[in-house]
Amino acid sequence: MENRHNNIEFTILMPCLNEEKTVAVCIGKALKWIKKSGVNGEVLVVDNGSTDNSVKKALSAGARVVHESRKGYGNALKRGIKEAYGKYTIMGDCDLSYNFEHLDGYAEKLREGYAFVNGNRFKGGIKKGAMPPLHKVGVPVLSILGRIRYGTEIGDFHCGLRGFDTKKARKLHLKSDGMEFATEIIGKFSASGERMCEIPTTLSPDGRNRPPHLRTIRDGIRHIILMLRPLK
Repeated sequence: MENRHNNIEFTILMPCLNEEKTVAVCIGKALKWIKKSGVNGEVLVVDNGSTDNSVKKALSAGARVVHESRKGYGNALKRGIKEAYGKYTIMGDCDLSYNFEHLDGYAEKLREGYAFVNGNRFKGGIKKGAMPPLHKVGVPVLSILGRIRYGTEIGDFHCGLRGFDTKKARKLHLKSDGMEFATEIIGKFSASGERMCEIPTTLSPDGRNRPPHLRTIRDGIRHIILMLRPLK
């Protein structure tokens, strides 16, 4: 069993909190890409305390599910990075914002030796209604601050679809509990000296039937506070 796990090249990682409406569709798209691409891969869902049928639907759709009791986007992703079998991990939200059938660009760059591959929604295309007006202003501003702070060329610090070398990500000792995880992982990969790049990624309106987990002002402040602190 362990040898089989060692042969997995890609883990498609999805943090999940009450996504029963969309999680199975996203898993299906990811499995379709795995089959079409001929890679040895898995879909890993990290449930972060769902109270709906998300877990049942994820298992039925063919994903491996692990549970993280500590609430928060960062906590879920840290658990996923720890539990991933893949040599590479591609993470993305399971709310239909991102198309898991189109991961070839990420796979190509990771195989070329890039340790971190970020998506850029502003270059790939943001569909109507997919991003609130405040985010269209706030994300570029925070990304500018991030580029200055960490000396990187990454243009979209908050894109939710990104890939990385799993073992190298584990060595970063990521600490963020919440949404600021997205900034921390970029900062620490940049500080590590590993190769990083960015590719165009599209953003679609999400398919959720619940309020968003993201709190724009609160989470924006958390990103800023993180950037003001030394990386540990």
